[in-house]
Amino acid sequence: MNTTRRTTLALALGLGFSGATLAQAPYPSKPVTLIVPTAPGGTTDLAARMLADPLGKALGQTIVVDNRGGASGAIAAVAVKRAEADGHTLLMQYSGYHVITPHVSKQAAQWEQKDLQPVANVLNAPQVIVVREGLPVRTMAELIAYAKKNPGKLTYASSGNGSLQHVTGAMLEQQAGIQLTHVPYKGTGPALQDLLGAQVDMTFGTPPPYMQHIQSGKLVALAVTGKQRLGSLPNVPTAAEAGLPKLDATSWFAVFAPAATPKPVVDKLSAEIAKLMATPAFQQKAAEQGASADYLNPQQLGDYVKTEYTRWGAVVKTSKIEAD
Repeated sequence: MNTTRRTTLALALGLGFSGATLAQAPYPSKPVTLIVPTAPGGTTDLAARMLADPLGKALGQTIVVDNRGGASGAIAAVAVKRAEADGHTLLMQYSGYHVITPHVSKQAAQWEQKDLQPVANVLNAPQVIVVREGLPVRTMAELIAYAKKNPGKLTYASSGNGSLQHVTGAMLEQQAGIQLTHVPYKGTGPALQDLLGAQVDMTFGTPPPYMQHIQSGKLVALAVTGKQRLGSLPNVPTAAEAGLPKLDATSWFAVFAPAATPKPVVDKLSAEIAKLMATPAFQQKAAEQGASADYLNPQQLGDYVKTEYTRWGAVVKTSKIEAD
């Protein structure tokens, strides 16, 4: 093996090698940047921050959460795609941007799934359908009745074109025979602020950022889009129980790395994430927020992405969703 290949292999493994003047410290050798494709305040951001501190301690390096919202996740994805493939730049990805946006928006053309290597799935969460406090509805039946009397008047916020919220809104319109007006944002955080400020009427989103506002009465939860009720929201029916059996939408939040990141680095990251997610503290925090800690290793996540891409592509086509 020539010197160049020996050096490359040693660097990939995070090892030094005898007989060479260059020695590389074990991975990670510097702070790790975890890029988030949304503004602060949403579940993607929460997932990143749940990982950052304990994972950083396990790896012996600081993990910096870097929010780069906009362009339906493309800004963050492209930044990771172009980063040095050494494991020091990672992406906390939101499923809507990964498997739905590519079917909807031209923004996704700036990156492809092959540009990002699966590391680990972190959280899964159904969506909760919430409305602002002053809207005169308290159930899904009342919402649908109100929408039919006021076609196009109800506005719903999403974290961007092609997001799961966007698709869920289109599915609700189709299944309930109503007309809503979509208002895209650069993430759940700013969408939530406008919902609390009555600038929009409703939204569909994973529970974590909405829980405290539901509990305080500032937002009203009408239904959950999963197959079963949430332990943290036991009185909120599923969409099926509310008369919409086909309104089933769950988000996932997973870590990805640049495509050429060495396998030993990816495996080390994934193993440390798995250990962290197995702790009672991590699982309890996820459950309190209406999410679940569901680990998938790189191979499992890669296979799941392929299945999800096909499934949501069919939903987008059926619902005739297009970028605004």
